[in-house]
Amino acid sequence: MTLSPSTRLHSIDALRGLVILFMLLDHVRETFYLHLQVLDPMDVLQTDPALFASRTLAHLCAPVFILLTGLSAFLYGERQAGRSAVSSFLFKRGLFLVMLEITLVNFAWTFQLPPSVIYLQVIWAIGLSMLALSALIWLPRAFLIALALLLIGGHNLLDGVHFSAASWFHIPWAVLHDRSWIEVSEGLRLRTSYPVLPWIGVIALGYAIGPWFARASDADRRYRWLLTSGVSALVAFLVLRLFNGYGEKPWFTGETVVQTLMSFLNVTKYPPSLLFLALTLGVGVLLLVVLERRGDGHLVRWLAGFGAAPMFFYLLHLYVLKALYVACLAIWGPNHGQYFGFDSVSALWLTTALLAVGLYLPVCWFARLKALRRDMTWLKYF
Repeated sequence: MTLSPSTRLHSIDALRGLVILFMLLDHVRETFYLHLQVLDPMDVLQTDPALFASRTLAHLCAPVFILLTGLSAFLYGERQAGRSAVSSFLFKRGLFLVMLEITLVNFAWTFQLPPSVIYLQVIWAIGLSMLALSALIWLPRAFLIALALLLIGGHNLLDGVHFSAASWFHIPWAVLHDRSWIEVSEGLRLRTSYPVLPWIGVIALGYAIGPWFARASDADRRYRWLLTSGVSALVAFLVLRLFNGYGEKPWFTGETVVQTLMSFLNVTKYPPSLLFLALTLGVGVLLLVVLERRGDGHLVRWLAGFGAAPMFFYLLHLYVLKALYVACLAIWGPNHGQYFGFDSVSALWLTTALLAVGLYLPVCWFARLKALRRDMTWLKYF
């Protein structure tokens, strides 16, 4: 099969756009379902199946985003002719994302200024992962792949390692692997929501598969590698999960088939277990195969519209959601304790669909601006 370079790149943007929509659904849930928050992993016996499915679908977001960030870094190097340019860009953009997380992103979630809590979430994790990758790209590719697989597959061996707040290693370990609180002062706490050690493995893996997408790469060979990788990841998930092996609480046979399936798919995100990453990356890679095989069709182009300006979409949708919540609370008041919230998961899906339609044109406008105004170098950070 012969595919044009535009088809190859459209499929990447389309996959990013697809998981952006899943992310939008999850953030609508986190905005209008505050009265029914879910645990990590979820409590299968207490979680509605529709809510479980919505949350599990959103599990694809961070792994796919970060894998594609590594892949995009490799493709950036193809255009810029050299790892030095890639390393410099990764370092600068990584710092930019870390600052973005603790300023504009955190304010969008809390509306507190000055903040009493700063949540170090996915943008923080991507930023730190980019900083790490800026150094790791100098490794030979075989070493990079080995390190990526070691971090993804081996970090659960460290699950039992913890440090008290009095320990000098508490802060670095909270950042790397142990989701925790960091007390900065009496009035400010940091929450390391996304420990970054396994995410560094994911971004390194994304960079390592970059040659499959190089300009001179063969599409059929890329298809075989992606298909083999995706299926292998899912087989690894099934085998480990069937035997209740490594890094997860055991699944159980429930009163219904649905409950049993929920228990089987109930995986840990913070930090992401090996099973979490095997499941989500396996599905994500297979989705990339499907989208590339569809070529430049209308669906791929529509999804690619969201994926062409992901950071712009991320900031825009957070502030739109916050404004909507404040407006609903002002108009109708709290209807679920102290919160305003929807009464059904179907309302979450409907709101997500309406927001996707409403946000599409602004995101496409910004993507076109970014493509046309190469002289405005700051645009590439979005």
